[in-house]
Amino acid sequence: MERVQEHVVTSGADRPDRPEPALELLVHGVGGATPQDMLGDPRTVRITGDDTAAVFRRAADVDAESATTDGRAGPIREAYVWCNLTSGNGTRALWLLLLPFMVVNLAHWMRPTALDRKRTVRFYGLLVRLAGLTLTVLLVAAACEVALDLAAWQCAGTRACAERHSWLGFLSPAVSHDSWWSRPGRRLALAALVPTALTVLLWYLSRRTWSAYESQRPLPRSPEPDEETGHGSLGRPGFWYGRRLVARLRAAHTAAGLLTVAAAVTVSTAAFDRGPDDPHAPASHALASLGTLLETALAALAFVVVYVVCRRGRSENRLDQALDRRLVRWLPLGALLLLALALLYAAWPRPGWESSGRLPGDAAFGGIALVQGLLVIALAVVARLLHRTHPDPRAAMRGLGGPAVAMLACALGGVMSGGVSQRVSDWLDGTGTSIAGPPVLLTWQASVIPPLLLVVLVLSAGLGHRTWRLRRSELGAVAHDYPGERRDHARTARIASTRAMAALTDRGPLLVAVTSTTTLLLGTGALVGAFTTDRTPERAGEQGQAFVHGAAETAQGLGSWLIGLGFILFVTWGRRAYKDPAARRTIGILWDVGTFWPRAAHPFAPPCYAERAVPDLTWRIATWTRATGGRLVLSGHSQGSVLAAAAAWQLTPSQRGRVALLTYGSPLERLYGRWFPAHFGPAALSRLHQEVDCWRNLYRLTDPIGGPVRLTGDCGPEVDRGPLKDPLEYGRTARHPLPAPILGHSDYQADPAFAEERERLLARLRPDVPPQGSSGRSSA
Repeated sequence: MERVQEHVVTSGADRPDRPEPALELLVHGVGGATPQDMLGDPRTVRITGDDTAAVFRRAADVDAESATTDGRAGPIREAYVWCNLTSGNGTRALWLLLLPFMVVNLAHWMRPTALDRKRTVRFYGLLVRLAGLTLTVLLVAAACEVALDLAAWQCAGTRACAERHSWLGFLSPAVSHDSWWSRPGRRLALAALVPTALTVLLWYLSRRTWSAYESQRPLPRSPEPDEETGHGSLGRPGFWYGRRLVARLRAAHTAAGLLTVAAAVTVSTAAFDRGPDDPHAPASHALASLGTLLETALAALAFVVVYVVCRRGRSENRLDQALDRRLVRWLPLGALLLLALALLYAAWPRPGWESSGRLPGDAAFGGIALVQGLLVIALAVVARLLHRTHPDPRAAMRGLGGPAVAMLACALGGVMSGGVSQRVSDWLDGTGTSIAGPPVLLTWQASVIPPLLLVVLVLSAGLGHRTWRLRRSELGAVAHDYPGERRDHARTARIASTRAMAALTDRGPLLVAVTSTTTLLLGTGALVGAFTTDRTPERAGEQGQAFVHGAAETAQGLGSWLIGLGFILFVTWGRRAYKDPAARRTIGILWDVGTFWPRAAHPFAPPCYAERAVPDLTWRIATWTRATGGRLVLSGHSQGSVLAAAAAWQLTPSQRGRVALLTYGSPLERLYGRWFPAHFGPAALSRLHQEVDCWRNLYRLTDPIGGPVRLTGDCGPEVDRGPLKDPLEYGRTARHPLPAPILGHSDYQADPAFAEERERLLARLRPDVPPQGSSGRSSA
């Protein structure tokens, strides 16, 4: 394969007598594709790459540059296949656990466009990183709740519960007849290994995926003469190489997880050592002093962790290859040492210590929820300030998309934490009478799920009614688009319905806005209710009217059932994805959209495939155009068009001048331009149009993902072709004797407009290499 690649890349440069070659580099979209399907040939050859991502050609085109081009129809075609970056082996199922981390990482990139507000932009990133840190603490705290509180403290400390679960017998004083492990402190120390293992697993996944996905260095280049430096962020040399920040955040979050486990063990143990209100209760002054010292050390190291998270953001203006080795190594090791001391401290003999009730978890979960709410509110204020400096009418939620998504990430973390705790509690205590159960706050949070779903259902009904009205208006539009055809009411209705359903994508900001706002309000109510009553909603409503009590009882019961059902579906889907490649492919589609962006806010988020894919494309484009002097059409479908645009931004001006863009079914403006305006807003897309030689975009009204680029002024018609007909023919014709299908987001190459636009782009590319420093743009 190496010999094939070398031959293909170098053989065309030393043939001045031959016409310059033309190449079409295809990049597939969400869900992936095989090279055979992309190239329309069962015989394909891998030109360069590995089993994770590679470039393929038809076997007949391996020597296309050196062979004669007489009589050749169309350009040489290559396919870049990257689907294994998001859907590969069974370990991808573990990425479901990282869903809240992925969502909060998206919030980092959703900031509004800002002009000359660098400090405000940095503060926005700092707030998102802090929100990500709280999610790590929340996940580990939930593991501590399950392992330390529910299993080791409550169930093992209750004879009836321990007898039902024989595997806890050796931890139960009653069942094991006061064995060595049955002391409360030793039970906590042993159970602490579970959240510790979870933290180590997250660290391992983050480190392993960095090595496999994101360690590819971008194409090194020096600025060309007269090259402008004011390009967008995606063109910066270090944008797709965040090694230093990810390493720092990974060390900080790992330390935070270990410190959370140490605090859960230490606080409970130190509370006993300091003694209750009874002055005759046994309490060791030495152990109490040691507990205070240990708590102080934990607080000091926690302050260091927060400082590390706040201290440094991303370095994008240069390829930052430095690594803070001492910090990356010693911060987690320091937290691990404190955890070991905490476990040793808890395991020390303490006569008279018995477990009863719950561990002090309400304050911890309440504190996390309060901090998350305050961070989201502060993030909304900052985002609003940024949006006002450069208003973008197309930006989702007027620039508040980032705070809204951060709120949803916190809600996802709360639902996952509460769901695990509630399911484990129900499993340990089938009767609901032997143990106290999870903290009251988690029960309140589960109780707000039914009213939240009710709001979402009402909103969905409103959107459904609007879609029905749009369908009625589309009936006339379909008749106008196919004049002279014999009317088929069923056919017309199907086309109109598909168009109306595709338009629902544009209502996404409304759904996110209503859901996040309702979540914030209901979450605030749950926090206030838990701390003012210190009882579950059902018990708190006993003193009120019958209607209030009934509503609280129904919400609590239904919320517990829903959160348990969600947990079961989550586990079932994860297990199926581990065994079933088709289900794993579905999860991969979610990651195609969610993991395009680098890990800037959370190091435990699923890996960024673009940090491998964009350098791959950039290297291939630069080396091929340099070796052959040929023309290249970068052809991207769906998410592939986003990768194509990102790769074009990473090229030098002279290289961009050899490249034309052909995008189809592209979410560049419809999704990325609205939700990520700072990086794909109107200004950024206009610069891209000016810097590549030419660009054409194809879309359909039946496509729920792709849409027009919507450049302003004369640039719009230059890029966007009018909406393609879908279906190609309304009825039966000589060319289509059978009814043509409604294609929606797929099979754009089946439309004759695709080949037409590709040939126009190739014809418009200049026949000679542009001079250094030229933007290489011709009128499109």
